Amino acid sequence: MCTNLEKNIATALAIWEKMTITSDPMFGMVMENKEICLELINRALPHLKAQKVVQLATQKDINVVAARRVRYDVYVQDEQGNIIVIEMQVADKQNLPDRLRYYQEQVDHSLLLPGKNYQDLRKHPTYIIMFCDFDYYGRGWARYTFENTCLRDHNLKLNDQRTVVVFNALAKEFKKDEEPIKNFLALMRNQVDNKSKFITRIQDEIARVKQDPERRRGFMKFELELMDARNAGLKEGETKGIYALIHTLRDLDVDETIIKQKVMSNFNLSDTEAIKYLKN
Repeated sequence: MCTNLEKNIATALAIWEKMTITSDPMFGMVMENKEICLELINRALPHLKAQKVVQLATQKDINVVAARRVRYDVYVQDEQGNIIVIEMQVADKQNLPDRLRYYQEQVDHSLLLPGKNYQDLRKHPTYIIMFCDFDYYGRGWARYTFENTCLRDHNLKLNDQRTVVVFNALAKEFKKDEEPIKNFLALMRNQVDNKSKFITRIQDEIARVKQDPERRRGFMKFELELMDARNAGLKEGETKGIYALIHTLRDLDVDETIIKQKVMSNFNLSDTEAIKYLKN
């Protein structure tokens, strides 16, 4: 007869084995391979022609002056000083523009140190890339690119060097300069292009990550502690369970946005209710 611990271990292991490129932990671990990360950036932003990754961090925390912490899936600086943030979004929370606005603010905060001139930001053009498995803007396009322009004359740019790119994995038609990213978007839908060396390298990296005992142990520890917090909620009452889950996730240094989502989904709370628990 299996104990609860054995069942939880089996569940966590099954989650680990089933993870694909769209799973946040797996996406981050695969992007730790600088060659793969660099190629994905150049496929997503072909005009950039990045030659080298000089800084790469996955699950990077940004918590400068804001009360809410941001944790980016992938944070990159190339040899030209460009800052590229890459995020994988598998669920449409109906807040994508708001999330992008906050991400951009936190990137700028991290770049402009106290006492520095605003012009220092010119050294670091920023690109925030969102890979979504849904079409948030509903046009059917593979890529949506946003820059600040004048409403009276769209050819007049604000020239603040901020660019947001949102990819839609559900797209059916691709422009010529979108073709390089096509097979990656297909991979997000579990459609593997075996003729693509790039996709093969990603699949091989996923297999290598899953065979890494250290990575597996780290993931298992996170999942088991999360399950313990959930069980505490069932055993000790909903309120204690909510606080147990919040404390556990904070101890694991999980982003507050994700904590709120976990609390809402596990205990069927509204946004307002979840925020009250987080504040307390």
